[in-house]
Amino acid sequence: MLEQSNQEESTDQTTPKIEQPARKEMWGYATSAFGIFAIWTLINTFLSYYYTDVAGLAAGAVGTLLLVARLFDGITDLGMGVFIDRTRSKHGSARPWLLWVAVPFGIITVLLFSVPDIGMTGMLVYAYVSYLGFILIYTAVSISYKSLQGFMTASPTSRSVTNTYAGILNFSGALVVTVLSQPLAGVIGWTTTAALYGLIAIVAIIITFRSVKERVGPQSLKADEKVPFILGFKSLLKNKYWVIMTLFSMVLYALVGMSQGSTIYHAQVILENVDVFPILGLATTLPMIIGLFFMIPVVVRIGKRNTALIGLGILITGQIIRFIDPADLTIFLIGTVIVGFGIMAPQAYVYGMINDTIEYGEYKTGIRSAGLINSGVSFGMKVGSGIGLALIGWLLSFGGYVGGQVEQTPLATEMILAINIYIPIFISVILIILLLFYKLDKEHPTIVAELQKRKS
Repeated sequence: MLEQSNQEESTDQTTPKIEQPARKEMWGYATSAFGIFAIWTLINTFLSYYYTDVAGLAAGAVGTLLLVARLFDGITDLGMGVFIDRTRSKHGSARPWLLWVAVPFGIITVLLFSVPDIGMTGMLVYAYVSYLGFILIYTAVSISYKSLQGFMTASPTSRSVTNTYAGILNFSGALVVTVLSQPLAGVIGWTTTAALYGLIAIVAIIITFRSVKERVGPQSLKADEKVPFILGFKSLLKNKYWVIMTLFSMVLYALVGMSQGSTIYHAQVILENVDVFPILGLATTLPMIIGLFFMIPVVVRIGKRNTALIGLGILITGQIIRFIDPADLTIFLIGTVIVGFGIMAPQAYVYGMINDTIEYGEYKTGIRSAGLINSGVSFGMKVGSGIGLALIGWLLSFGGYVGGQVEQTPLATEMILAINIYIPIFISVILIILLLFYKLDKEHPTIVAELQKRKS
């Protein structure tokens, strides 16, 4: 099935063939996923814990900070999408941004985990300033990286394979962070740990910049013209599948953010042993990586949407197993492994489904705006992630959680169970409902063929 990614796709003899990247280039694109999403996992999994249990900030204040920052993040996403669509350089539209922001991305990551002891107010101000600074730079990195896939090729098969490769390295980065970060920080400190991941991210991003070629440009306008923001935004609202994927991404990343950030609290309070957290991280991410090696034949055969639907059903099954006895490590581990298999598909193929909406939007409106489409959906991801992380802080605060203590109030314990088990089941049902309205997998080949005919 891997060989299919290098075959030319065409629905008839007169339709121009779609230029596709070679497998080496797909892996080159995927390399950044290791570094970028290692940092993303570090933030989602440990920043809340670092703020509450290491720096000593109040859980409620941290929850508000994380939500405010993610809302700001979403707004900056829209602006970044416009910048990408208007960028014209010898390196393309999205690709040069990776070169420009790689080093600042590594530096700001270190500053996040370097909160100075300057009093509670001073530390909170520092946290706001450093986190908002991180948001600006992360936006530039993530939106350019996600948009780059839309500029590489219009082939849905190539995008599926590229997403699989990226997913493997994405989850590998998450595995390294979740398993090694806590014990590593215990030896060298959180600041040095963040510096190590920052360096890895810089190298990975530069490799992608040097490996990838942009083939698909903003062809709805001339090369020296730029899509006006209002025109581009109106085209988004006419793209029903973009709207669906924006909502889906918002809800999905609320689930991801909540799951990543709450597990360490479950280990510390419910399982009464924070040292088992790396094992829980391994149980979540290793099944993702193993599963992706077998996913290409499945996703090519049944499509990205159906693959994601099956994954969500598996995820719910895993959560139900966790519910049987949340305080039993063995049962919780079994459920966690199944949850890992389940979340793999929607998280790995969401970007492919997003980029497929680019052609649908161009087909409907005549405007191709890969940057704005990806930034708009990313806005939903950031808002959703912010809500998920904020809920952790707010619900812990509501339950009377006290950072650094194993013994917590019964209500705090119940809130930890809610954010780890009950709420994720409810969110997964919402995700399934949204995906049932997404039918672009079947329509996309015909749309691409029609667009190719228009340009021939």
